Amino acid sequence: MKIGILTGGGDVPGLNPCIKAAVFRAIDEGYEVVGIRRGWRGLLHYNPNDPATHAANIIPLDKQTVRTIDRTGGTFLHTSRTNPSNVKFAEEPEFLRDPNHMAEEAHDPRPRDFTPHVLNNLEHLGINVLIPIGGDDTLSYGERLHREGFPVVAIPKTMDNDVYGTDYCIGFGTAVTRSVQFINQLRTSTGSHERIAVIELFGRNSGETSLISSYLAGVDRALISEVPFDPERLAEQVLRDKRSNPSNYAMVTVSEGAHMIGGKVVEYGEQDAYGHRKLGGIGQMIGEALKKLTGENIILQQVAYLMRSGAPDALDLMVATNFANMAVDLIKNGARGRMVALRDGVYTHIPMSAIASGLKRVDVDELYDATEYRPKVRNVIGKPMFLY
Repeated sequence: MKIGILTGGGDVPGLNPCIKAAVFRAIDEGYEVVGIRRGWRGLLHYNPNDPATHAANIIPLDKQTVRTIDRTGGTFLHTSRTNPSNVKFAEEPEFLRDPNHMAEEAHDPRPRDFTPHVLNNLEHLGINVLIPIGGDDTLSYGERLHREGFPVVAIPKTMDNDVYGTDYCIGFGTAVTRSVQFINQLRTSTGSHERIAVIELFGRNSGETSLISSYLAGVDRALISEVPFDPERLAEQVLRDKRSNPSNYAMVTVSEGAHMIGGKVVEYGEQDAYGHRKLGGIGQMIGEALKKLTGENIILQQVAYLMRSGAPDALDLMVATNFANMAVDLIKNGARGRMVALRDGVYTHIPMSAIASGLKRVDVDELYDATEYRPKVRNVIGKPMFLY
């Protein structure tokens, strides 16, 4: 048995411990393990006929190789947002281009599907089962390979915690921990200057990071992706918060995917291989609007990549390690097309097809006051440990 492991999408704390745990367990079971570098890009750029591409994209993994990687964040296998089923001409490896139709392909805007090439590479490498570690985009392509008949067992990770079918994804706990720390640290400058702080947090479609971080840090107002907001109402509320605070300051968190009533999500750049453009900038828009509407000075802080940097917290270490062991258990027991998960506080696994069967979003009615723009957590009985 040879297992391939890859990480795709954004990096999060917990990936390296997950890789290490999977390698240690697999080797103890007598399996061989290889790492695929840069996510799905490694399988796209691997050329069986060119040895120069082999070490750049595939790395043998043993206990010595991964012995210390769990001490740091990120992923030592590196990552990318490559989708082999949706590759633009400019992103194609040269060896996959047809020299007889180069000019035609260069002017053809339609992306190409290189899944047959990926499947051929998996066969050439002798990989029997893949363990992709990623969010819904990365795992959606893993599910595609499963439908093509290739064995896959998936592990969910994303600091947005929005992979459907699991209560928890690797990276979320550390992202919240980091956010709470930075929010509380910003109180010193915000209070010293008697200002309004606007703190922009990652969160494309789900506002859970903003909601939970503001709930735990005691922030005055929290804007989330699921609820469009009225800047004038927000200005009135924040000004009231500031004046009622003995230190004369107020704080607002905002998901990068939040937007004003009648407005749009702030995006920029070209779409990636999964149809997403970069987010970021709503915090600045809110800051400018609040300054104009309140006359108060603003502190704007994008926490951004600091949320996903550094070593994982204890929760992410535990979940990453347990998810890895579960994945190898499933492989050992012959399960395929499954994703490990946490549901109702219990470790379990679900069909990979469940990833695309719904959208995981904040339960606004239960957890958010859409008029006051703040968490509204009253009854937690029956809720998962991390509310969603």
